Amino acid sequence: MRRFLSPDTLPPPFGYSHVVEASPGRVIYISGQVPLDREGELVGEGDFGAQVRQVFENLTRALAAADVTWAHVVKLNYFLADVSQIASVREIRDEYVNTEQPPASTLVEVSRLFRDEVLVEIEAVAIAD
Repeated sequence: MRRFLSPDTLPPPFGYSHVVEASPGRVIYISGQVPLDREGELVGEGDFGAQVRQVFENLTRALAAADVTWAHVVKLNYFLADVSQIASVREIRDEYVNTEQPPASTLVEVSRLFRDEVLVEIEAVAIAD
């Protein structure tokens, strides 16, 4: 069981839940995914939106490997080289997550990721029933 809460005692969230309560189940931690394809080649050099989409596709594949889906995701952590690109992240994110019960989220702007041309990294936590 999972409960997604955004109490009116906190500021209104934009596409995330302030609190996610999950009862005992199988916890899946997905390492930060970056915009590399299965051969390790960068996707979308200089194209923030293309990189975000590749990251969400990589997350989708990682979830599938653990026999879960986006419906099981309770937490996302975003690391962006340029936080002004948040609108692009939100637009693509909403194609994947349940917007009625969005996961809890943290977003951090970073000065650099593991390679200069990588603009985004996202990690996830999922709870299987």
